[in-house]
Amino acid sequence: MEPGAPDPSGQDGLPSASDFRKRTRAHLSDEVASYIRDLIMSGQVREGEFLRLERIADELGVSATPVREALLSLRGEGFVSLEARRGFVVAPLSRQDVADLFQVQADVAAELAGRAAERLAPQVVDRLTALQEQLEEAARRGATEEMEELNFQFHRAIYRGAASPKLTWVLGSLARYAPRRFYAGIQGWQGASVAEHGAIIDALRRRDPEQARRAMRSHVNHAGRLLVAHLESRGFWGDDPA
Repeated sequence: MEPGAPDPSGQDGLPSASDFRKRTRAHLSDEVASYIRDLIMSGQVREGEFLRLERIADELGVSATPVREALLSLRGEGFVSLEARRGFVVAPLSRQDVADLFQVQADVAAELAGRAAERLAPQVVDRLTALQEQLEEAARRGATEEMEELNFQFHRAIYRGAASPKLTWVLGSLARYAPRRFYAGIQGWQGASVAEHGAIIDALRRRDPEQARRAMRSHVNHAGRLLVAHLESRGFWGDDPA
């Protein structure tokens, strides 16, 4: 694959081009932006590489308009920059940037988990237990896409249970730096989801907000360390020191 060109095959947990043709116009640019974020955060494109608008549009089977809208949105988020007469280029993202983002994400997720521990009804905790059992079964079968969806449902149920919509929105914004389609390719992610969700469920069932905060913070911080290790393994930062 040429630098900056999306892979339409759906490999590495990324969606295929056919997924984009099914989207409505209202959501298409958001989906394209999510796809490009995945390319950047998976290390398939890196700092200084140009993202050719027409090439991305051709690969995804969409017009140039939603791709341009997506790139402009990503420019506002700091993922890309625009160079005069040259186009959009992947912006720098350091190890410290990734660590900082996950530290903040861990703090917000921990607070939501603590609030959820004080509010969740027993039947919701039972549903979390069922989701975790399904996730563990999917892990045994190697069904990574199913694991991603179950993991998403697991965390969403907790965050919604906190009854703090603005804080949940903040967490969603931070999570853009680690799209859920991306996690299946990170070594150690599956084991972390299987091993660490149990402590969160236990704290929620015991209505222990401080333990829920500790368990969630540890879980998200671990995901951040796994992401940094994954990017390092792909040579994302080259020989640049940490």
